[in-house]
Amino acid sequence: MKQIIALTFIALFILSCGGDKNKSVEDIIASSDLEQIREKKSELDAQKLELENQLKQLGLKIKELDPQEKIPLITTFPAKEGEFIHYVELQGNVDTKKNLVIYPEYSGIMTRVYVNEGQKVTKGQTLAKIDDGGLSQQVIQLQIQADLAKTTFERQKRLWDQNIGSEIQYLQAKSSYEAQQKAVHQIQQQVAKTIVKAPFSGTIDDVITEQGSVVAPGQTALFRIVNLDDMYIETDVPESYITSVSVGKTVQVDFPVLGTTMDAKIRQAGSFINPANRTFKVEVAIPNKDKNIKPNLTAKLRINDYTNEKAILIPLSIISENAKGEQYVYTIINKTDSLATAKRTIITTGKTQGDDIEVLSGLTNNDEIIQEGARSVKDGQDVKILKMESNQSTK
Repeated sequence: MKQIIALTFIALFILSCGGDKNKSVEDIIASSDLEQIREKKSELDAQKLELENQLKQLGLKIKELDPQEKIPLITTFPAKEGEFIHYVELQGNVDTKKNLVIYPEYSGIMTRVYVNEGQKVTKGQTLAKIDDGGLSQQVIQLQIQADLAKTTFERQKRLWDQNIGSEIQYLQAKSSYEAQQKAVHQIQQQVAKTIVKAPFSGTIDDVITEQGSVVAPGQTALFRIVNLDDMYIETDVPESYITSVSVGKTVQVDFPVLGTTMDAKIRQAGSFINPANRTFKVEVAIPNKDKNIKPNLTAKLRINDYTNEKAILIPLSIISENAKGEQYVYTIINKTDSLATAKRTIITTGKTQGDDIEVLSGLTNNDEIIQEGARSVKDGQDVKILKMESNQSTK
């Protein structure tokens, strides 16, 4: 009897367990039995893992049996000939040869200042006067003596022309007159140094020394005068460009602060290479009609050092290199609809510009070059073209 009761209990337990497994997820959730919910979740997790493994195995078998599944997917673009303009990118500062600090040529008190800051002046215009310390009076006295010497010489000359008097008297009168003239001229030159004049036309940017100050040659700065008409940019160019960066080359000049760009030309190229940094200097003339460009303004320069009217440019990212150091890209041949064959093509390259590089040999116009997927294909491999793109940049 006990055995019958035990067997009955085991059967009921098995049925109850089987009944739990057949319950729906909704029923188990509705029961709010944490243990049953956890058991059901573990059961479903195991089923999910099993299904993922089965799907993976099926996918591998499909790839093994279907050759279309092995073909890499690529995109291509056609090689196109176009003008390629290469630039050397440099930086420089604006300067002018007419940016000068004026110093006096005579010592003394600056008695008058005739100009103000910001005033425009012309070449030769008087800017200031320095006390001459009595030189003007000396000039008057010497001029009187010179006039007397002149009169004496003229009379002696007339007598000499009439063969009256001795030759020595004539020569003494001539010598005295010439000596007096030179003395007057010398003092006049000293007096002229007391007048400060503008060396060129421009604007008085700064009055450094005020009226009444004692000034001395080479020590006391008087004025700063600036002319913004003749502006230029000076920059250092690496010696490797010495044959391609020369006088007359076109330059694109960008002023980031002003937000303006202009075209200019190289007006001077240095003949000396600095041994410290292996560069030579060039000057680029800058037109400044609006007077917006100031000395020491920073500028970015793009100098055209190379031009190829029939260049083929391709992205740098699609170029690979073999064990011999040769560069290559993949092109397509035997194209039928969207299917083709990849071909490894050895190329030689030239100059770069941004993300593109010039191809000197290996490619011809309209060759279809593999772009996306170029790193995953092999020579002679069948490929499938997703779409055609014309991504080539023409500079």
